[in-house]
Amino acid sequence: MTLKSLLTGVALLALASAAHAAEFDLSPEQPGRLKAERNEAAIAAIPADYKFAADGKFTVAVSPWDPPIATYATDNQALVGFDPDLASLVADSLGLELNLVATAWADWPLGVSSGKFDAVFSNVTVTEERKEKFDFSSYRQDVLGFYVRNDSPIQSITEPKDIAGLKVITGAGTNQEKIILEWDRLNKEADLAPIEVQYYDDSAASTLAIQSGRADVEFNPNPTLSYSSAVTGDTRLVGVQSGGWPVKAEIAATTRKGSGIADAITIAINGLIENGLYAQSLERWNIAAEAVETSQTNPPGLPKT
Repeated sequence: MTLKSLLTGVALLALASAAHAAEFDLSPEQPGRLKAERNEAAIAAIPADYKFAADGKFTVAVSPWDPPIATYATDNQALVGFDPDLASLVADSLGLELNLVATAWADWPLGVSSGKFDAVFSNVTVTEERKEKFDFSSYRQDVLGFYVRNDSPIQSITEPKDIAGLKVITGAGTNQEKIILEWDRLNKEADLAPIEVQYYDDSAASTLAIQSGRADVEFNPNPTLSYSSAVTGDTRLVGVQSGGWPVKAEIAATTRKGSGIADAITIAINGLIENGLYAQSLERWNIAAEAVETSQTNPPGLPKT
């Protein structure tokens, strides 16, 4: 997919989300959550000596950071969003009961490595460095969006010079931070004005910074920013980048290195792609533009920096 086609697709996604924002269901009951049949090929791929974190259950860590990827339901307890939905479908496919566990982003690596969780479904991007410690089963393209206040004079951000001199919000220790800092480095080499990078602990603080004018643009995962734009109507999309700019990047279910469970999860996801449940789940959370054609075990990751 070219950047131009990606931009067109995500722009259409943002427009569509505005029309369907009222349809997002954040109730704890989740009547729209899909169910899958057992996938015997996936079950057969589970290593005989694999020990699940809890007997008969597929224990999945999720970071409830923002909808539509993952968040708390209206009861402030249940976990809802696309990642919980996909984890549920994979659990069904493996013939197991889903055990969702909310965890902070910083805590999932130890939880997976120690066997506390069987997997993490939480917007984790595949990188070559992470592949040294974990196995992956890809399930979504990593798409990042630039969003500004509706009355901002900024109309388009597609290349480094477009952010010169701007105050940019992004996430610390993330791929989007790496991109924005690299763009800033290129701008400085070209004698363009440096950027001011801003970091916030939650989306409410980021939103306030954009609306108050303390920041010019936010650059973070597109699904959450698109959702916020659709619900509030206060921001708009002005550009997208691959999370692995300038190379392809994918989001993946993350498991303990060498545990062998990744192949079973990959088979399960491909079964969901084939039977249409994967596409229906993406559509349910309005992120169909980020679909992958095939799940892969340990696909090429972002290179080490």
